[in-house]
Amino acid sequence: MKLRKLVISMTALGLAGMAASANAETWRFGLEEIEGSVQHGYAEEFKRLIEEKSDGDVTVQLLPYGKWGSDYSTLYDAIQSGSIPIGFGSGFLGGTVPESQLMSLNFVMPEDQLETAKILNSDAFMKSDAWQQAYRNRGLVPLAALPEGYQVWTANREIRTPEDIENLQIRVMDNSLLRATYEAYGASPITIAYGELYSALQQGQADGNIQPVFAHEEMGFYEVQDYMIFAKQSQFVANLIANLDWYEGLSEDQQQMIEETTDELVQIGHDIQSKFNEERLETIKEKGNIEIIELSDEEREQFRELAEPVRQTFVDDVGELGEQALNTLLEQVESATGGSAQ
Repeated sequence: MKLRKLVISMTALGLAGMAASANAETWRFGLEEIEGSVQHGYAEEFKRLIEEKSDGDVTVQLLPYGKWGSDYSTLYDAIQSGSIPIGFGSGFLGGTVPESQLMSLNFVMPEDQLETAKILNSDAFMKSDAWQQAYRNRGLVPLAALPEGYQVWTANREIRTPEDIENLQIRVMDNSLLRATYEAYGASPITIAYGELYSALQQGQADGNIQPVFAHEEMGFYEVQDYMIFAKQSQFVANLIANLDWYEGLSEDQQQMIEETTDELVQIGHDIQSKFNEERLETIKEKGNIEIIELSDEEREQFRELAEPVRQTFVDDVGELGEQALNTLLEQVESATGGSAQ
């Protein structure tokens, strides 16, 4: 009799496990960066938290750069189509969501990097009508923002003033706002494929480069440049986005679970990028001969003055939603910092 009860109990447990397995979902998560990157570290924590909070009902499958392809537009198209329902979009996302170029504006965010993360992930900005509508018009939903560290210049000449950057052929992402920004500084921005950039710098086809510290180290760009300049003009921001239909098809509990997770990841993401960039900068200092320059407040102010009119260029290019999103962001920065931007 006891054996029969045991068999029945085990059978019931087995059937329950099969039912749970049958109801389990897999969320494919596309990354713009490789394994071991800032985005990957964030995504690993997202995966851990979602799988814990869902009690195993959701499995998150991470797809780093290369697992889905190598052209960023391929990733964005996959998110728009729903074949990869969630993923990151950064500078190149401007071709899909023009308003997202707001993240590329210089001297807008606070100098404090954690404060930037908090502002970008606040309900006041992330859930603002303009920011949401800009993405939803393209079949996407913005979920969170991941600042990945300061965008740092490297060059074969010392740069401390706009006169120093005059006519510098500096490589920028294929982003019209970035080109307008560096033209305002007096440079000659050019676009070169990321995979071809090292050789272009080595051969003198480009004189300078803009990347977060981790990318300078990861790709060895510091090996073929003489100066690394910290102007603290902007941070590299990755936007966590989802397919609109997929997101709206989730239960209210699942949507709440994502919101709770991204809230927890504001501090975690900041800690990941801070540690990552600090370690990579130390590697650059130990292995390279590049000279590190940190601009003074007075030196930065000269670039700030030249960058401010580019805000209007952004508004002219992307329209009303972009203007509303920019105004909302500026209001949040002023509220949080008393008007102290980068």
